[in-house]
Amino acid sequence: MTAQRSAHCVEEAEETVKELRTALAKAGITLPSLGLDPVSLAREAPSPLVELGRCSVDTARRLAAVLR
Repeated sequence: MTAQRSAHCVEEAEETVKELRTALAKAGITLPSLGLDPVSLAREAPSPLVELGRCSVDTARRLAAVLR
């Protein structure tokens, strides 16, 4: 994987996280730890993973309701 392709892959992942954060905010849900997993970015050929993080039971309940 070229450096340019790797950079594009990370940029795409960052944009996806922004889109998810915006969509969740519109539903009244905040996941404070939402972001890219730094370990998945540290590889020679990044394979970004989205870290949803920890949340309260109330937030998990609201997220489940939105997904239903």
